Amino acid sequence: MENKSHAFAAGLFAMLLGIAAAIAFYWLGGGKDDTHDYVVVTKQNIGGLNPQAQVRYRGIRVGKVTDIRLDPDDYSNILITVSISEDVPLTRGTVAKLNYQGVTGLAHILLLETGKDMEPLEPNDDKPPRIAMIPSLFDELGETGVATLKQVRQLMASANEVLSEENRRHFTATLANLEETSSSLKPTLNNLNASLVQVNKVLADGNVRQLSQAMGEVGPLLADTRTLVGKMQAATDKLDLAIGDASAGGTSALMPRLNELATDFSLTSRQLSRVLRILEDSPQGLVFGAPALPPGPGESGFDAKGGK
Repeated sequence: MENKSHAFAAGLFAMLLGIAAAIAFYWLGGGKDDTHDYVVVTKQNIGGLNPQAQVRYRGIRVGKVTDIRLDPDDYSNILITVSISEDVPLTRGTVAKLNYQGVTGLAHILLLETGKDMEPLEPNDDKPPRIAMIPSLFDELGETGVATLKQVRQLMASANEVLSEENRRHFTATLANLEETSSSLKPTLNNLNASLVQVNKVLADGNVRQLSQAMGEVGPLLADTRTLVGKMQAATDKLDLAIGDASAGGTSALMPRLNELATDFSLTSRQLSRVLRILEDSPQGLVFGAPALPPGPGESGFDAKGGK
């Protein structure tokens, strides 16, 4: 009787343990969701991706990787079978991308929506629809790095051609010519500086004032000359009139008119001679004005010997 009691207790314990294990397995494994299979196709390296890896849709976990194999029709393709929950809204514009988590090197598949084609991607268990995989960030960096290295090599090759021995000799000769040219230009620049200094002196405020004053004096001098020429022209006209008058009064008055004309002509000639003499003695007077007269007796600076 006692053996039967022990056997019943052992059987009851085993049954309860099995039920608890089933409950624990169900609890830990979670309820089974309805899923559909899809095939992700890629030609890239999928290092770090293993079966049972996570599949995320815009960062949300929606499934897992169930199988990884080569495409029997094209060995350049890698087929990754993924099981995704049926409530995920996949479209024909959905793409996959290999993403790495942390520094562990483990990879998972990230599904992204491009928006190019919003037609729903209908599941088919007999022939799962395919999803294209785009390059990951590391793949893009690797391709960019390779292209950059090629450009750097081309740049270095071009630099070596530019800096060849012959070009270096030409560059050295050019620098020597530039140095020689700079040395030749130095005296010219010095002369130019000296000329500019002289020009500045000529265009000083005092000289400009003297030039303005001289130009002001030239005007009256030319006006006097025009007046004298006019007087001489008037005297000539009077002489022509007297000579051309054939009347007795004109003949009798010819001599007094000639005397008057001679007097006017003599006065005009003396004035014109004085102007011409001034211009002959000091032609710079047209620009700088007539020279100052020496001081006379009783004036400041007078010297009895004729000097200042």
